[in-house]
Amino acid sequence: MGKLDFIYEDLENLKKEGLYITIRTISSPQDAWTVVDGKRVLNMCSNNYLGFANHPELKEAAKQAIDRYGVGPAAVRTIAGTMDLHLELERKLAEFKGAEAVISFQSGFNTNLATIPALVGRGDVIFSDELNHASIIDGCRLSRATIVRYNHNDPEDLARKVAEEGPKYRRKLIVTDGVFSMDGDIAPLPEIAEIAEKHEAILMVDDAHGEGVLGRGGRGIVDHYGLHGRVDIEVGTLSKAFGVVGGYVAGRKEIVEYLRQKARPFLFSSAVTPPDVAATIRAVDILMASEDLVNKLWENTRYFKEQMKALGFDIGQSVTPITPVMLGEATLAQEFSKRLFEEGVFAQAIGYPTVPRGKARIRVMLSAVHSKEDLDYALDKFAKVGRELGVLKA
Repeated sequence: MGKLDFIYEDLENLKKEGLYITIRTISSPQDAWTVVDGKRVLNMCSNNYLGFANHPELKEAAKQAIDRYGVGPAAVRTIAGTMDLHLELERKLAEFKGAEAVISFQSGFNTNLATIPALVGRGDVIFSDELNHASIIDGCRLSRATIVRYNHNDPEDLARKVAEEGPKYRRKLIVTDGVFSMDGDIAPLPEIAEIAEKHEAILMVDDAHGEGVLGRGGRGIVDHYGLHGRVDIEVGTLSKAFGVVGGYVAGRKEIVEYLRQKARPFLFSSAVTPPDVAATIRAVDILMASEDLVNKLWENTRYFKEQMKALGFDIGQSVTPITPVMLGEATLAQEFSKRLFEEGVFAQAIGYPTVPRGKARIRVMLSAVHSKEDLDYALDKFAKVGRELGVLKA
């Protein structure tokens, strides 16, 4: 056998099981309608919640930043890469979030890899929701702390495990997603905060899919629940509702200062580029000035979900714009996605290992840039394909 035979075999198995990922190519801006693999299709699967990815004001801010600062910082933040733009973004994000301070990173994934290993290590314990995002899982592994998984969104299981395991360790960290990206449900953060306070555990929430969606004007899950000052670390991403790229931690000023000294991606990876930072600053300005885009997002969400339920689709337990169309088998989900694309709707299939086996789905992502006509078009095509494939009654 050749040394790479395992790769060929695994790739063939992925194809047979319907788990092989077809990576499509986009050749236009992310918008309601997008050109994918040379075809104009209705975009129902990007994270562009508020339409900022192609917003004219963000594009203009990025262009002006290039003219003033150039295209890149050419250094890590701690040597020669911190520009006044980075500090302005961090100040505005802290104001937006109602937090003492903010530190920004290169991506949301990097933010979790930066934060968790800086706070805990060998001799410490992490209590992690079993459905947490891959970036949280990887951050936990990198820390070398003991990892205790608790049942998804189950405060009773968490409380029991913290009480049993917590006293054995030096430091305790409880970490959860705010909005779970595959199912669209929300963490019971008030109950989790009570457990953290009772057992003196650090509490961290990754609000990647809550930013720009939950709370007043999209301020996130902590604002949604009114938990300001009770959550130690709020992780956010700038690549979803904000439409650009980057991540950040909002929280206590001591934690932010500690991460400036200890977080490895901050210390060893170049800073986010000036046009990206400037565009994000403009997005924050728009959100602080008006709730119109967030309100439109929720208007679209309510309408689409009501209609999908009426058609007979199983859309899970989502309470956010994330709308999983549950199909079960990966091969069915792949075929459903393929047929939708042929009908002019871009909505990707998601299967194992992103979701458990037997829970494959089409994940629909609603956006403020969708018109009612767009949503009606999508509903018509979902119904047509659903009947053809036997998901709905003919």
